[in-house]
Amino acid sequence: MRTTVRLDDPLLAEAKKYAADSGKTLTAVIEDSLRETLARRKHPVKRRKVRLPTFPGGRLRPGVDLDDTSAILDLMESRNVAD
Repeated sequence: MRTTVRLDDPLLAEAKKYAADSGKTLTAVIEDSLRETLARRKHPVKRRKVRLPTFPGGRLRPGVDLDDTSAILDLMESRNVAD
C-alpha cells in the first residue's frame, strides 16, 4: 500500500543513512521500526510492584487537607521547629 508520511528532516536523513549502511530500503527500515514499536505495545515491560512505606497511626491529624500543599508544608515545618 502506498501512503504519504511527513517526517522530520533530520530523522529522515538518519533513517536514509541507516538504510544505506545496513543494505535495506528506506521502506524496510520504516516498516521494521513501526513493527518494533507496535510489538512493544502488545507486550509491555513487566514492572516491579512498588511498595510505599507506612507508619503507625493510620489517620490524618484533624484539619489536615491533603489538597492544600502549603498548609501541609507549614504543618511539617512547625513540627520540625517544635522537635
